[in-house]
Amino acid sequence: MIEVDARPFVFSFDPATTALVVIDMQRDFVEPGGFGETLGNDVSRLGAIVPTVARLLALARARGWTVVHTRESHDPTLCDCPPAKRGRGAPSLRIGDVGPMGRILVRGEPGAAIVDAVAPIDGEIVIDKPGKGAFYATALGDVLRLKEITHLIFAGVTTEVCVQTTMREANDRGYDCLLIEDATESYFPDFKRAAIEMIVAQGAIVGWAAPLAALEAAVATKGA
Repeated sequence: MIEVDARPFVFSFDPATTALVVIDMQRDFVEPGGFGETLGNDVSRLGAIVPTVARLLALARARGWTVVHTRESHDPTLCDCPPAKRGRGAPSLRIGDVGPMGRILVRGEPGAAIVDAVAPIDGEIVIDKPGKGAFYATALGDVLRLKEITHLIFAGVTTEVCVQTTMREANDRGYDCLLIEDATESYFPDFKRAAIEMIVAQGAIVGWAAPLAALEAAVATKGA
């Protein structure tokens, strides 16, 4: 077992039954010209974590851990995008509209792709999800069961929306979850801080949190 110095207490996991889940590191959220920017957000905050996520991926790949990537995206017909989702807020471009990187959050379009620096490699699992949580209307639960996964390590964006939603879904399904604090981000710093505090509160009611350095140190100690 690997033991990570985490909040609110040590997070222990067996690499053989653990998966790294990288949430929605897509161009539409991370790069200028994408959906995140059309909502009026400063996407540079999300772009800043790309090197840390890449370092985390390198750690997982070097040790042969199961790696899962998710993409929030929709069928080109938008048959899986409820009108309430498409119509929410007042962005300059809505889901399905044509933007600088193709149709916003539509599968197969350039903007829906994961940024190159953290893109999946052969053998890694990619889950296309129509909602915020990665378990809703996807095969993720079945994939993890077949691989006998019991523990999940999380990274990606945004902390308080898709990352936290998926962690809560996973928690309800019995998974122990660790969030890597510097490998996740929000457009709103206060939202990130609040989300992490909610996750670790009441004795890890949703999960644990730790910086990447703590995970790297724990792995190095075990040589796993």
